[in-house]
Amino acid sequence: MTRPIGPAPAVILVRPQLGVNIGACARAMLNFGLTDLRLVSPRDGWPNADAGPAASGADIVLQHAQVFDTVAQACAGLGLVFATTIRGRELVRRVVTPAQAAAEFHGLPGAGGLIFGPERTGLETEDLAVAHAIVTIPVNPDFGSLNLAQAVLVTAYEWFRQGSDAAEAVLVNHEGPAPHEELEGLITAVDAQLVGNGYYNPVAGRAAAARLVMRNLFTRPQYSAGEVRTLRGIVRGLAKPRRG
Repeated sequence: MTRPIGPAPAVILVRPQLGVNIGACARAMLNFGLTDLRLVSPRDGWPNADAGPAASGADIVLQHAQVFDTVAQACAGLGLVFATTIRGRELVRRVVTPAQAAAEFHGLPGAGGLIFGPERTGLETEDLAVAHAIVTIPVNPDFGSLNLAQAVLVTAYEWFRQGSDAAEAVLVNHEGPAPHEELEGLITAVDAQLVGNGYYNPVAGRAAAARLVMRNLFTRPQYSAGEVRTLRGIVRGLAKPRRG
């Protein structure tokens, strides 16, 4: 089989509950060449003694696992980020299969990421809002019960399987999505300006919903780093117009 080329995607487990499940995910990852494991607020803390036996030898993944407080922090350094869920909630997002996501990862100049939710509840809308698009695994409509490690395994397998035969990037003359921390900087700058201008209406209690829509507008297009810098310049220009 052709081995994968290009940076492997990171696997981000959001609020995982059991160490054995984290270990099983590490095992699934290493089977298909993924080693970048990122944990967001694991319920029982980290390290977790139960993870090692469940990893069945995938110790390198566990040893280098990183822990973050938020999903946005865990996406630092990543370009294209997919969130895995069986439903899109109220967000406007592209929905792709694991095979389609793998093809897009192979067309990236840098690393991407896959976000997986807690075992019992899945991802919240606020978690999904950080991602550019959604991955949904096609399953039997009469029994769609995949556990966390199975979901990681299916998506990792698709990335590995496609290898160098993956599709090229769709956009011409596009350098790829900006690192996530740069996009977060843009969103934070816009939010601060909106707060300063009194855009949010605290009386109506719609600030959280308005922020979610605003994040959606900036995340979905997969802006490049240059485009993000241009947008930040536009924000500064609107806040402090140049004098003639």
